[in-house]
Amino acid sequence: MPRRSLPLQGRMRWMLLGLFLLLVLLLFAYLLECTPPADVSLVLPGLGGESHGKEYYQALLQEQEERHLNRAASLKRQISQLKQELQEMSEKLKVLQDRKEGPGVQGLVETKDQEPGDLLEFLHSQIDKAEVNTGARLPSEYALVPFESFTSSKVYQLEMGLTRHPEEKPVRKDRRDELVEVIEAALDVINNPDEEDGQEDDVPMQRQTYTESHFTEGLYRTERDKGTLYELFFAKDDSDNFRHVTLFRPFGPLMKVRSTSVETSGVIINIIVPLAGRTEAFSQFLHNFREVCIEHDRRVHLTVVYFGQEGLQEVKSYLEKMSREASFSNYTLIPVDEEFSRGRGLDIGAHTWKKGDVLMFFCDVDIYFTLDYLNTCRLHTAPNSQERCWILERFWLWNDMSVPLGLPQYR
Repeated sequence: MPRRSLPLQGRMRWMLLGLFLLLVLLLFAYLLECTPPADVSLVLPGLGGESHGKEYYQALLQEQEERHLNRAASLKRQISQLKQELQEMSEKLKVLQDRKEGPGVQGLVETKDQEPGDLLEFLHSQIDKAEVNTGARLPSEYALVPFESFTSSKVYQLEMGLTRHPEEKPVRKDRRDELVEVIEAALDVINNPDEEDGQEDDVPMQRQTYTESHFTEGLYRTERDKGTLYELFFAKDDSDNFRHVTLFRPFGPLMKVRSTSVETSGVIINIIVPLAGRTEAFSQFLHNFREVCIEHDRRVHLTVVYFGQEGLQEVKSYLEKMSREASFSNYTLIPVDEEFSRGRGLDIGAHTWKKGDVLMFFCDVDIYFTLDYLNTCRLHTAPNSQERCWILERFWLWNDMSVPLGLPQYR
């Protein structure tokens, strides 16, 4: 057995050596095939691979440099041409400011020429189609495009998608840049009023008084085939006079629609609360009512429609205690000996008021509201109409759940 293993080992060595030589040959053949051919431009014609001198390579470098310079000059000419075309387009867009096509509608872009153009007609046609000046008939409530409200730092969304949270903070950068631009445009409208805004008699020094700190809230919504409508409100500190600016972006530059003044000092809110039992919840409601409505506003009237006899005396004592301690008598308690019905209670409370026009707030005992919400109710309502549905995001329960229960409306 030992003698037989020697020839086998010898054969194995010869086989390994043969494989190694075969691999070397394959590698050599690969290098011959893959080696790039020599640059014929570096060889003098007719001299079979002899290299050129220093002058030849300098000439090649100079020629390549000239090609780069020509390319750079061509690009500069193209850039200059594009800038000129952009300037011409900008001048055409600037025609929007001086042209007064419709009542109270003008562009926010400065203008030098009086040129009609298809673009201007399209922008004004978008305003006419959108629900800016007049509403539109909808086939159902599902076709309604809701508004979203925003402040300087937050956006309150009605269509929350997957977030399931109505407040967006911090605001996305793209949305923040858009809203900042809108606020600046509205400030320019307020601080530089036109004669049609009804401020031509104001003192010039008083016009440049509104800043971004005076912005209270805004609303916007986008109709996919028309554009975006913006409603912005500004007010000075401790003032009941608000400036209301309406802007529209018809997939182009911002357009001014109107700028008006809104006085809310004389608007009384009648808060109507139907109730049956739940005296502890009513005590919490009165605590918030006292802090917000009595201590900071006092332009409110509380109407409580109470169903049944159980708990009626306790509710009456709560109201009398609040009246004595806060010197507040603008409340009405209406006992009803019927089974509880929220709709019936709101109807009774609404028909009980006999003192002229009033803003009615149909409320529930679980709803928590703030002073800003009362101002929002006054700003977004008009006589003989119901409040717009985008105000619902300001309704909050004590457990931070939003509840759309009733809408403020005039009667």
